[in-house]
Amino acid sequence: MNIHGKNFIGNELSALSGTSSNLYDINSGEALSGDFYHATSDEVSSALSLANRAFLVYKQISQNKRADFLDTIAEEIMNLGDELVVRTMSESNLPRPRIEGERGRTVGQLKMFATLLRDGSWVEASIDTALPDRQPLPRNDLRKMLRPLGVVSVFEASNFPLAFSCAGGDTASALAAGCPVIVKAHSSHSGTSELVAGAIIKAVKKCDMPNGVFSMVHGSGRTVGQQIVMDEAVKAVGFTGSTLGGMNLFDIANKRKTPIPVFAEMGSINPCVFLPSALNDTKKLAASYAFSITLGSGQFCTNPGLILAIKSEKLEEFKKDLATEITGTKPAVMLSRGIQESYETNKDAAIKQHGISIIAQSLEKNSISEGKPVVASVDAVEFINNHKLQEEVFGPYSLLVECEDAKQLDAVVSCLEGQLTGTVMGEAEEIAQYSDLIYNLENKCGRLLFNSVPTGVEVCHSMQHGGPFPAATDSRFTSVGSGAIKRFVRPVCFQDCPTSILPDELKDENPLNIQRLLNSEYTKSTV
Repeated sequence: MNIHGKNFIGNELSALSGTSSNLYDINSGEALSGDFYHATSDEVSSALSLANRAFLVYKQISQNKRADFLDTIAEEIMNLGDELVVRTMSESNLPRPRIEGERGRTVGQLKMFATLLRDGSWVEASIDTALPDRQPLPRNDLRKMLRPLGVVSVFEASNFPLAFSCAGGDTASALAAGCPVIVKAHSSHSGTSELVAGAIIKAVKKCDMPNGVFSMVHGSGRTVGQQIVMDEAVKAVGFTGSTLGGMNLFDIANKRKTPIPVFAEMGSINPCVFLPSALNDTKKLAASYAFSITLGSGQFCTNPGLILAIKSEKLEEFKKDLATEITGTKPAVMLSRGIQESYETNKDAAIKQHGISIIAQSLEKNSISEGKPVVASVDAVEFINNHKLQEEVFGPYSLLVECEDAKQLDAVVSCLEGQLTGTVMGEAEEIAQYSDLIYNLENKCGRLLFNSVPTGVEVCHSMQHGGPFPAATDSRFTSVGSGAIKRFVRPVCFQDCPTSILPDELKDENPLNIQRLLNSEYTKSTV
């Protein structure tokens, strides 16, 4: 398949702009195929208009048909075969196993939401039947369920070109909810996005979905992205990326005539607390954490960027073992030269802060496309007094904060901002003794781990991928797992509604056979 570089305005391809951009191999500098045309204001307006009209139809399509649509998208993505894998590798500099695994995750997410829709109970249907004879006042017939918000704007992530991008979790959950989606392609993997968008449009046509239920446009976030978010047709935004990028969208959305929610998953340094017993086997612990710190050249949002521990002889042993692991780790190619340059800038700024000591860094010289692994240490007092040390360094970097005692360790946890994850390492008996500290850490994160590493996010019903600000703009929601669908719906109550226009989920006969709260009792029974 030739890469055409055009925008997907609903089911049609369009390239009206004279402005285009290209992609280059980060190692060789050679141009990759495709001139990607930035969407014009008129093209964006057309996509928005189509999506708004599509919503009126798509919101009424049954959950079973939406499930078939998601399954068909998954099939069409797999039908792209090796072409998608090769193109994604060339654009992201990620190895084949990682891309094939991410493709599996992308397809798995779509199928998970399809299964959720076929069960149907996720809509939280509740019915309180009329009580006309109740004294002193009668009760009306009241029926409530979750209904789709409207058009959703999705901004692709740089570090997950498949699973958090064109057909990733935001798109899958929004389509599952009954919301049309307009994707703003990431400039680092435009060709990958084109291939996946083409697969989605094939599914749209095969499943007879309304034209405009999906669009994808290229261009600058400051122009194209801003126009999309400012348009009154858009009712929510999904974003994964930097704190700066997420907050820019958040500010734009709140300056609208009608403010809308921005579900932004942003920066996190994912603190890992090492209780004294965690250091019983320093070599094993150092190997595990060195691997996690450098996994994917540190380009995971759950990279363990902060380690907290109490000073001891065992901690000194751990530092030596960690140094051995890090010095022997080779620098790895990063996602783009822009990200690599940002890593170098932020890492250099971090290690120049007062009181910072370098524990170790890779002994091998890194190229202009590679990130050199570095771990550093700082005293707890310096960390508490210097907020810059909490800023994320996106890449293979981690900071060890050394505390005098348990009280100071708790003080460090107390000063932390919101995080995606928090980890506790230690034996069960000791964990119980530090319960106050652990509950303190719980207040700071969306996912609390024990005796593991934070990298690795399972796509399932129980996953929480979000956290208190600035990890995310709304800690009540997740961007991974079936709960992600709740971002793009709102509760609607139907009072004394005629059966003819009631959603199937709320009808007396319960035609979908879903779990409902009927007169204060959870049941699948009819009314």
